[in-house]
Amino acid sequence: MTDSAAKLASDRPATATPSPARDAVLELKSRIGKSVLGQDHLVESMLIGLLANGNMLIESLPGLAKTRAVKTLAKNLAADLSRVQFTPDLLPSDVTGAEIYLQTDKGGQFQFQKGPIFANLVLADEINRAPAKVQSALLEAMEERQVTVAGKTYKMPGLFMVLATENPIEQEGTYPLPEAQLDRFLMHVVITYPDEATEGEIIKLNRAENAQAPKEHATEPAAVPQQAIFDARGEIDGIFVSDLAQKYMVDVIYATRFPGRYGDPLGKWIQVGASPRGSLALDRCARVRAWLDGETFVTPDHVRAVMHDCLRHRLILSYEALSQGVSADQAIDKIAELVTAA
Repeated sequence: MTDSAAKLASDRPATATPSPARDAVLELKSRIGKSVLGQDHLVESMLIGLLANGNMLIESLPGLAKTRAVKTLAKNLAADLSRVQFTPDLLPSDVTGAEIYLQTDKGGQFQFQKGPIFANLVLADEINRAPAKVQSALLEAMEERQVTVAGKTYKMPGLFMVLATENPIEQEGTYPLPEAQLDRFLMHVVITYPDEATEGEIIKLNRAENAQAPKEHATEPAAVPQQAIFDARGEIDGIFVSDLAQKYMVDVIYATRFPGRYGDPLGKWIQVGASPRGSLALDRCARVRAWLDGETFVTPDHVRAVMHDCLRHRLILSYEALSQGVSADQAIDKIAELVTAA
């Protein structure tokens, strides 16, 4: 073990103790992976977001299993799933719910009817197709885990996660998410096409599923209980973060805020850096990553593993960077190269 690794361990146990919660989460990951082929990063990111108690923005071209992945997660987790197809004519009340006037034996009265936001997993499909007023209807639920309608506050379920999707190539009829709203997402995951071998496996899997469709009474394994997620979160809270690992996270965040310290080209690429939510996202996701790896403490490798997903939506690039075709991922790559864990 190097001196740096020894400092990170700081007398913590070398390996994690046996954990039924971790076994359950890994079983959940395995089940999803059997149904969602070629998107291992998406599957892992969904679990990291769920265990970190955050929300997630998924960006990809159409047909890359975003919806399938979320449905498979809900199916195997014993969680309620609601799907909202965002469109330009959607109203905020279509998401949050509204008070409805009902005539009863005792006379007329208003009764709140909950909208689709009141579920364990909420799939906000093509979120950028709805105007800002509808997008903002999600903000209170995402940040405060509650919804306020007509002066009354309604709490969200204990297990709650918004998974929003957007298509990067369609611009007509869309409403880009404001930076302040993007910052509310714990992670922004970008997925791409599967490789050639996986594409063939996808065809085989679809063919097999169609052949099995008439078998309505096929026995399926019991869903993973929600309590396993709550137990896992408790264990993740105990993952040790050394002063060295924490300093590395802070250095990464400050490199986005003051890129000029690292000279060109980074200094010319980033116009606005990450907010403190970026620091918190790195800390939470790195601890989850360490826990999934069976470690009891966070290392810079765990931070680097989640850095892109936690920061790509929190950077505003300069005009010079955009004109050169530089992406947020390239800027984060440069930060990972320049910022070292001393």
